[in-house]
Amino acid sequence: MKLKTNDYLKFWRVIRYFYKAKYGLNQADLDMILFLYSESYFSKDKFIQFDELLSWDENRFDRLLRDGWIVVFRKRMGIRKALYELSYKGTRMVTEIYKKLNGDEIPTSSSYNPMFQKNVSYTDKVYRNMITDMNATIKQLKHQVP
Repeated sequence: MKLKTNDYLKFWRVIRYFYKAKYGLNQADLDMILFLYSESYFSKDKFIQFDELLSWDENRFDRLLRDGWIVVFRKRMGIRKALYELSYKGTRMVTEIYKKLNGDEIPTSSSYNPMFQKNVSYTDKVYRNMITDMNATIKQLKHQVP
């Protein structure tokens, strides 16, 4: 069987759910952070431009700023607009997402993964079963002889 070279999205739903649970994000916030990852610096206008595609939330910018996902790069001075950038926290999370998409395993320890704690929802239990299966598949692919 020939392995596909760009088979990144097979476990995207599981990885996405893990990061939303780990950081308490909703889908629109995660999408925004993923968009801002490729933007070096951005103004609030650029943020609003992409935000129009997402579910309506007039507090998204302020919440992401308050929660440390974006930070001020340059304060507003006179006619110069303020510029923002994705914070270290946001950059680190997106880098971790790409690592998981490239074949790193999702942790199964309750201290690193809130879905593996004792009192979780049924949905979390279903996803943690899939995480276990996903990690087994990843291990098997890593140890496969070419």
